[in-house]
Order: sequence, then structure tokens, then C-alpha cells
Amino acid sequence: MAEGWLPELPGAGGGAKYAAIAAAIAEAVASGRLRAGDRLPPQRALADRLGIDLSTVTKGYERARDAGLIGARGRAGSFVLPQAAIAAGPPPRDTGMNMPPEPEGGTLVAAWERTASALLRAEGASGRLHYAPAGGRAADRAGGAAIGARLGLTSTAEQMVVTAGAQNALHAIIAATLKPGETVACGAYCYPGFIALARRAGLCLAPLARIDAEALDALCRRAPVRALYVVPTNDNPTAATLDAGARAALAEVAARRGVMLIEDDAYGLLAERPLAAITAHVPALGYHIASTSKTLSPALRVAYVRAPSEAAALAVAAAMHESGAMAPPLNAALVTRWLEDGSHDRLIAETRAEARARQRIAAHLMPLGRYAAHPDGYHLWVPMPGVAEAAEAAAALRREGMTAMTADAFAAGAGDSGGAEDAGRAAALRVSLGGAIDRAGVARGLTRLARML
Repeated sequence: MAEGWLPELPGAGGGAKYAAIAAAIAEAVASGRLRAGDRLPPQRALADRLGIDLSTVTKGYERARDAGLIGARGRAGSFVLPQAAIAAGPPPRDTGMNMPPEPEGGTLVAAWERTASALLRAEGASGRLHYAPAGGRAADRAGGAAIGARLGLTSTAEQMVVTAGAQNALHAIIAATLKPGETVACGAYCYPGFIALARRAGLCLAPLARIDAEALDALCRRAPVRALYVVPTNDNPTAATLDAGARAALAEVAARRGVMLIEDDAYGLLAERPLAAITAHVPALGYHIASTSKTLSPALRVAYVRAPSEAAALAVAAAMHESGAMAPPLNAALVTRWLEDGSHDRLIAETRAEARARQRIAAHLMPLGRYAAHPDGYHLWVPMPGVAEAAEAAAALRREGMTAMTADAFAAGAGDSGGAEDAGRAAALRVSLGGAIDRAGVARGLTRLARML
């Protein structure tokens, strides 16, 4: 037993306490003070003895668990693993990304293999193995315009930029259009990739409690707002969707106040009846992003930016070229061919059907009214009783093979320290139903979460 073990924590400015807890466990295991089978102090008891937040201890234990140092045995607690387990290396780490589910009986791999083979056998195939023009080849940009048309966007191929995924698109848009110190409105919780890019660019994020016309207009009355970042359908993480009226009202405020739109429409085409993009109401003000990562596969690394003008598209293409050079040319050609032969819609329908099947599992197992979700989406936004409970539930779900992230990872107003004192911390989880886990695994994880609730 090692329940009397107590780590030494750094003083102010000495680094994150959770990292110090994980490091102390590693040192104690290496020195032999903690041996295989030793039970660590219960997390709540250790937090009380150290005078720190429970979630900090939870995060420290989680890091040690990811490193293969300790394992959990349910309510029995956390135990030191044998050296053989440590030598074998850490378990696969959860990336935290919200990935499409793998459809039962899905045909994506077969379609990928078949179409790639046909493209490589076609005349002029070697051209797909070289650098593409900045912004993408004309046929692929036209494919992007066709996708935009399904979301109410009228575009020329020259207004489209093919990028290496939505993150590359966001980086390029920010670099081409925004300056350090400018204010960008966004949701109180939003995509962490955008938060990271905005902070790196020196932008001032202005979180809105609700993304709607009234809140945006009120913010504009208080200070100049350069842009609004929004995920209009199945928001990541809150799963909220703006209806047609809300989109038109937001567009009216943006036009009146001169606010540029960055519309990250990652899930728009996953809906069976896609809503018109906000940018469709203000085409001269908006940058619209459509990606294949959330509808088909993140491995494609293909997304499309619809810019307000040809000149704006050239600026985005230049910025994209500096950071990512190009989207994978063969993969861009795959998506273009799928758009032409109808495979694109069929493959998205497979993802949608699998997402619905997993939402039915959630509806059966989860307490009524305790979570938010889009019927055609594959993540849940789950309010929790407290921050500590959210951290414990996230760790439990990860052990079941599910991706779960606490609300602070999405908090646009949170500081960068990651400490428990951050104002952005809240008691909620984003739970992904996608990725490589199968339906049975989803059911196991949600059963455990429902019990914790």
C-alpha cells in the first residue's frame, strides 16, 4: 500500500501542479518507492492533503495513466502497474478530435481504392503527383463551388480555394484578413483549433453567451468588432444549430456593422436537409469553409474556402501556400470525381446513417434532457454536476475508448495556464460518438456515463 505517499509540488511559477503530480509518480516508480500493485491515495483525499483542486489531481493521475505508470480499477482506485506494462509503452492516446464514425458496412475504403486506381491509370495521371497551382486546380475549385451551391452559395471557381483541411483554411483566412489586436466574436465555447490560431495571431476573442443577432449587435455597440467566427450547424462543442431566421438576422447585423464572417460549416452537409449558409445572405462579407474531415474522413485533408471575391481568394491562396503549400492533389481529385459520379452524396449518407444509429443508442441509454445533440451528428454536449465530476467522467470514458473533453478545452475566455482557477472552466463534456469505436463500445461508454450522471 502507498496511500501515505505524498508528492512535492512546485511553488508559484513552478509549473503546472498536475504535471508535477505525474512527474512525482514517475520518479517514485523509478526509484522503487512506489511498486507494482501499490494503491495510490484516493484522488479526493490527495487533493485535500495538498490543498489543491480535485480536478488537478485527476489530471495528474490521468497523465500518469497515459504514460503507462498506473491503472484504474473502478471504485477500488488507482494502482501502480508492473514494469512490463511500462516497458511496453503508453496506450494509444486520445487525440481529442471529433471524428466521423466508421459506418457498419461502409464503402469509403473501397471507393477510395477504386477511384484512386482509376485516377492513376488515366491519361495525364502524373500531373496529380506534382505541386498543384496555388488555390487548387480549376476542376477541384469548381467542385468546391458545387458544394457551396448546396448550401445556398453562388460562387465562381475563381472564388474558391482548395486547402489542406479546415485548420489550414482558418490559418490562411486569419493570415490574409486579420491583424493583431483586432476583435473577433465567437461562442463562449468553440473549436479549440480556432482558439489556438487566434491567440497565436494576437487576436482578441470576444465570447458571446449566445451567438445571435442581439448579442452580436450589443457587442458591436461596446467596441469595434472585426469578425465573427461561427459553426452554424451542429456547433462544436455545444451541438447548437442556428435556424434560418437566426442566420438571416445575424447576417443583417454583420452587414450593418461591417463585421466579416468566418463560417466554419464543418457539419453542414451532414444534415439531411442542409440549411443555407449565413454567408449566402452576405456573400460580400463572408468566408465560408466546407470540409470533408467531418463528413467523410479526416485523412482526406481536403476543404474548400469560398471567398467574397476573386482577389480575396488569391490572398487566401497565397497565405495557404505559405503554411501548407496545397491540399493533397490526388485526394482533391478523389473528392472531385466523387462529386461527379454521385459517390460523394452516397458516402456522406453512410456517415449520416451511422451517426443516427449512435444517436439512437444515446437516446436509449442517457437520461432524458441531460444532453444536447444534433440528430445527424456524432457528438453530445453533456452538462455535469461539477468540474471535478466532468474531469472524472472524461477520464472514465477515455478508458472505454471514447473521446471526451471537458468544457475548459473549448472555453474562448479561459486563460492559457490550464489551472483549475481559469474562469472558462465549466461543468460540461463534449462526448464523441465517432472514431474507430464500434456501436457496442459506444453503448458501454454511455452506460457508464449515464450511471455517473
